[in-house]
Amino acid sequence: MSSNEYAELLQAAARFIRENDDFLVVSHVQPDGDAAGSTFAVAWMLRELGKTFTLINEGPIPAKFMYMAEDIPVVNYESNPPGRQFRRIIAVDCADPERIGRVRECFAPDAELLNIDHHATNDGFGHWNLVKADAAATVEVLYDLGEAMGIPFSQQLNVCIYSGLLTDTGGFRYSSTSPKVMRIAADLLSRGVQGHELAERLLETMTRQQVSLLKHCLSSLSFAADGRIAWLSVTLDDLKAASAGNEDMEGLVNYARNVEGVEVGLLFKEKGPELVKVSLRSSGAVNVAEVAASFGGGGHVRAAGCTIAASLSDAVDQVVKKVEAAMA
Repeated sequence: MSSNEYAELLQAAARFIRENDDFLVVSHVQPDGDAAGSTFAVAWMLRELGKTFTLINEGPIPAKFMYMAEDIPVVNYESNPPGRQFRRIIAVDCADPERIGRVRECFAPDAELLNIDHHATNDGFGHWNLVKADAAATVEVLYDLGEAMGIPFSQQLNVCIYSGLLTDTGGFRYSSTSPKVMRIAADLLSRGVQGHELAERLLETMTRQQVSLLKHCLSSLSFAADGRIAWLSVTLDDLKAASAGNEDMEGLVNYARNVEGVEVGLLFKEKGPELVKVSLRSSGAVNVAEVAASFGGGGHVRAAGCTIAASLSDAVDQVVKKVEAAMA
């Protein structure tokens, strides 16, 4: 995408926001740091513009991200559906509408949707699609949008954008950490963002439930393809034994990926008797987005995910064979 084309997309998104009100802001189910950061960043931008808005996620936002909300409420659709529909939608960090989950039931039949994202697998499901596949995170796109609209960057907005960049680049370690990312981070630090505190909160601190879950799932560590593929499994019994929830599984896949010689790390999370969620991480030798897409998922070359209707053992067999084929 040329700089002129990107500028046009930014202006189209800006017009949609400036010319409308009463927005529904949504992200993907089980939001990560970029999804949460993007959701709250949009909220702070809309508040600065004097717009009304409602944030809804299919389930709860992980507690460790709620510092970005301050006094902004987030509706948990599972426990408190709003009982109304919205005509103006802003979706962030969603590669396809399925990732929004049941919150789509809040879309009015004549709804208009602005799709803001950075996934290469994004299918352009919005009426306006502000999608930049070479951005490190969706918050990077929102930083550009805020700059294009001339919105004053509050400290809350700065923290949201930095948090999303920090988590989606793995603490500025992944290959997506471009010179532009570092310039944005430096700008935010110069505005008073406490980067070291956010790194401690988001990258270093583990709950006791996470540690207990790690102890359980490390015993499942397995290898294939002469040690180039490694995977961990988390069963429903593991979650129960560790008193852990979905947010406690974040980052576990890296314990498989970071083993010396491993090119693709996998995490299989049992969601039900015949339902398994899979996280895939790659050194870059294998495009795991293509692997995930073959199972109806998506993501990036180095980080992707999918959900498979199968038993845990069958899901492991299917995905490992697909990764082996991609390595051939």
